[in-house]
Order: sequence, then structure tokens, then C-alpha cells
Amino acid sequence: MSESADNRKTMFYDRHVSAGGKMVPFAGYLMPVQYPSGIMQEHLHTRDNAGLFDVSHMGQVLVRGENVVAELERLMPVDLGALAINQQSYATFTSADGGILDDLIITRWAEDTFFLVVNAGCKEQDIAHLKTHLPDSEINYLEHQSLIALQGLRAVEIMAELAPQTETLTFMQGCHTEIGDIECYVTRSGYTGEDGFEISVSDDHALALADRLLDYDYCQWIGLGARDSLRLEAGLCLYGHDMDKNTSPVEAAISWSISKSRRSGCENSGGFLGADTILGHLDNGVSKKRVGFLVEGRAPVREGAEITDSQGNVLGVITSGGFGPTLQAPVAMGYVSTEHSAVGTQLTAMVRGKARPITVAKMPLVPQRYYRG
Repeated sequence: MSESADNRKTMFYDRHVSAGGKMVPFAGYLMPVQYPSGIMQEHLHTRDNAGLFDVSHMGQVLVRGENVVAELERLMPVDLGALAINQQSYATFTSADGGILDDLIITRWAEDTFFLVVNAGCKEQDIAHLKTHLPDSEINYLEHQSLIALQGLRAVEIMAELAPQTETLTFMQGCHTEIGDIECYVTRSGYTGEDGFEISVSDDHALALADRLLDYDYCQWIGLGARDSLRLEAGLCLYGHDMDKNTSPVEAAISWSISKSRRSGCENSGGFLGADTILGHLDNGVSKKRVGFLVEGRAPVREGAEITDSQGNVLGVITSGGFGPTLQAPVAMGYVSTEHSAVGTQLTAMVRGKARPITVAKMPLVPQRYYRG
């Protein structure tokens, strides 16, 4: 891909270039896909040490209003009223016909205030969606805020020294704190399957904060390539690939993101866009389902490959695929008909006209190591 003048740069662009980052266009930004050590070593480094990811291309949005809980609950199947201050939840913006418009992380900052982190490629449509459906709430896009993710086994060592308050956080909790004299909002979260933190910081202080984290010799920049392989091993969806407006949360195998109180027969049941379709899928089942795969051999099976049975009947398609450095084997995710979705089912993926054996595997493919206390 060529570097287009239309692509924006995050505050860390020059730091990535200085570190040898290979910059590529991604979701309207120039982002590092990898550094000189390569994707495999970056992936393994994050597992064993601490990796620093620039995720400033994501959209950070504050929503505030007297009726904000009720208004936001019409857009996502989450019990937002049950969230404590500084508690966060994974969520989906659902469509009127039960599809997924985007996935996001939502954090309750105050009784009447929520902090949302949405996908880079969807942030403009998400903000428009919020403005359309939340006429009584104030919606602010934090365009001068950077976002970095410190992930991996030793991430907590760094944060315990620099911001001791954060060491007591458990998975999906956050706090306002200072790192040195830099004000930040820190959550114990991330999209790698590892323990770690996401740090929202003003652009004015972003470089100083990153430099402070990178002062630790076991912390290094990690690119998009390893972020993708880590989330794939962790069984985490990539919006626009593993789920989209044509898949419901149930089909995408993220039914756990639908709060129990929003389900059929409960006091806060329904009331969100697409509720009839989505709750129908929960109650009655679906015809297709996202599953994980282990792939025979060493060569990866890529997105778009058809999934077939032993007779050559097409059952679905691969939506994410690559080499799993932790497993030292190719891994993938995709959709198949529900009757072929049981763990252990033997199927094939068609790669350049050749059938590659694949096996439905339990997800996550590599155990997640979130800190739950």
C-alpha cells in the first residue's frame, strides 16, 4: 500500500519512524505494522514482557446528559445503569435489523457521563449515530486525546511504579491518575488477551508519557501486525472482518456482551435497536456461528477462504487467519453453519484451489490472562 497524503498521523508518528516502524495506511492513518524485529518477535515479546501499542487512531468520545443511561441503552444491549463509576463494559452498537454497527468499550465516568472508545474506521458514523439518537445529551469527540495500550505480563510492573493506584485495578476498571505530573485516564483493559492497560492522555503530553514507559528496557513499541495475531489467538473479533452489520451478536458468538437484564423475560428486557431479532436469535438459535480453527501444516489460511465439508459443500468463510506465534501454528476464525460448529469438527479451507484440513477449536485459542483480582 502507498502512503497517501490523505492519511493522518498520530502524535507518535516520528517515534515510530525513528524506531524503524514500517508505516502503512490503516483506517485513515499512517500506522506501524511492524518494527525491525518482526511480527513474531513482537508478539512473543508482548506475551513475556511489555508491549506499547499506539491506538490513537481509535475514537474517544464523551457523552453526558441527564437521561444518558436510558438514551444509550437504546443503542446497545448493555445494562449501563448497573455500571459502577469507573467500571467499563464491552458493547456493540446494534442496528434496527439486528446487525452490528460497531463494537466499543464504554466506561462510566460519572452518574451522567460515559467515555466511549470506538473503532477508527467507524468513529465518524458512530458519532453521527450518537447525535441522531441522543438529542438530549452532550456528545464530545476528544480529537486532541491520544491513546496508548501497555500490554503484557510485565505491564503491571511498570504501572505499579509510575502510578501505584492503577495496580489495584481489576480487568475493566479505570481511574483518573497521574504518571509523573501527566494527567491520564487509565483502564485495566486491552485487546491482546494479556493483562494490560489503556492510557488516554492529552496530545500535549503524549510523547513524554510514551518516552517514560519506553525507558523500561523490557518495554518496546509493537505494531499492528502483532496486535492482530495476539487478538486472533485470544479469540477476539475484528470489526468489519469477524462481524459487521450483516451479523448479530449471537451469530458472532459474543452473546456474553448482551446483559442478562436486557434479555427476554427480564425487567429491562429489549428496548435497544434490533432487539426483536437479537433476542429471537438468543431464544431460538441461529443458522450460522463464528468459531475458531486450528489449521494443519504451517501455511496460514487467510480471510476469504471458503470453508467446505468432505464432499466439497461450502459451509462458510474464513474471516480472520494468520500464524499464531504462541502456538507456533496457523490459526483462524470464520463462520460455519451451526450444525458444523462443534469443537473437534473436521472441515477444510480452500486455498488457491487446494483443500487445507482445519479443525473447529475452542476459543480463545490461547488462554486469556486478564487480571480479575
